[in-house]
Amino acid sequence: MKKNLIVLLMAAMTAGLFSGCGSKADEPKKTAAVETGESAGSESAENENPGKESADDENTGGEAEESGDAADERTTFTVGFDAEFPPYGYMDENGEYTGFDLELAQEICARRGWELVKQPIDWDSKDMELSSGSIDCIWNGFTMNGREDAYTWSVPYVDNSQVFVVKSDAGIVSFDDFAGKIVGVQRDSSALAALEGDAADLAGTFSELRQYADYNTGFMDLEAGAIDGLAVDIGVADYQIESRGDGYVILEERLATEQYGIGFLLGNDELKQQVESTLLEMEEDGKFMEIASKYGLEDSVCLGK
Repeated sequence: MKKNLIVLLMAAMTAGLFSGCGSKADEPKKTAAVETGESAGSESAENENPGKESADDENTGGEAEESGDAADERTTFTVGFDAEFPPYGYMDENGEYTGFDLELAQEICARRGWELVKQPIDWDSKDMELSSGSIDCIWNGFTMNGREDAYTWSVPYVDNSQVFVVKSDAGIVSFDDFAGKIVGVQRDSSALAALEGDAADLAGTFSELRQYADYNTGFMDLEAGAIDGLAVDIGVADYQIESRGDGYVILEERLATEQYGIGFLLGNDELKQQVESTLLEMEEDGKFMEIASKYGLEDSVCLGK
């Protein structure tokens, strides 16, 4: 009996042992299933997120397009100009920037509903100002000739000549009289381009070709006798002589002839077309000639001719 009891007890203990081992082996399987489920859930969430990001991207794209549309609605027009180049652009006695080109720009802005921003620039930095977007155009007695492929141009609106201004008592009446003399010119100007190009032989006869940042300084040196002549645009020459009184003459022989236009960044055809169409409208209704007459340029303008 006791022996049977011992046998039964040992059988029960053995069964308990096998039951415990089976329970322990099942735990890793359950754990693995939970981990797999979390991973799958995470991947599922990630798969859902790209869809949300895609939707966000679409919304961002839509906002960008709306911003682009708003940018196309221009409100300002920034003109880069030489502030010491009368009568095209200069500071008047009241400290205000004015001139033929700036008044034309102001009228265009008034008709198109833009605000004109007058931005004085160093003339030899004009290309940097334009390419950086600091200005929308170069508009200040800007010569087209020789620069045709460097900018997007408006139609020409002024016929211009490069001339020499001398003192009336200097005894200089022809180009030959400049031999051994000091002649002034503005840096990066059409007159300088002529003297370094087609008229290089003439410049070679000068004792010095002195370059100035602006023509006002050149005229002061001419008045003081520091130079013997000044190569300059005829419109500027006429204005300076009229404002300074007698004592100066323009040589009859021309250094070069050229035309003025409005220079836009190469490829900016849309803005060029907007400005040009309004300028032509002003020529048709007489406003262009009215402004030209105010500055004594009615014989120089060529728009519509």
